[in-house]
Amino acid sequence: MAFRHPGGDYAITAMYSVPDDAWYLELDLVAGQRNLVTAIVPDEDPAREPTVRFHPHAGHADVPYEVMRWFMHQVDEEIRTSRAWMRLRPELVETIYQLRQEHVGTIDDDAFDHVLAEVRATVPEADVPAVLEAAFGRHPDGSCCRP
Repeated sequence: MAFRHPGGDYAITAMYSVPDDAWYLELDLVAGQRNLVTAIVPDEDPAREPTVRFHPHAGHADVPYEVMRWFMHQVDEEIRTSRAWMRLRPELVETIYQLRQEHVGTIDDDAFDHVLAEVRATVPEADVPAVLEAAFGRHPDGSCCRP
């Protein structure tokens, strides 16, 4: 997936790395096809923080402030959407993390009722929707929250 800056000289390429369990957002200079900076946003492990990596071998590049703000806004949005569940109470984060690890982030319809019962037995009912959405992208009725 790529986003082009309105000025046209810069683009952001977003891709997911399965081995890293992280989103990579790269700010590229379109002319010369140079990658200038990469933001890494882990979305599975709450202990890993997002990082920004500048590429020392890319050579000197003056990046306009507005372009950098645009890039960092996209990084902020990715952090907000990929890691929002990590801002919940620590015990919920741990439950979600364990569910994601155990079920690899997805669950089939046949197992949903069983897992729902387990979640209801371990977290307060008011938190069940947030846990199910973060762990599986589902509502308590089993329907999907994610497009």
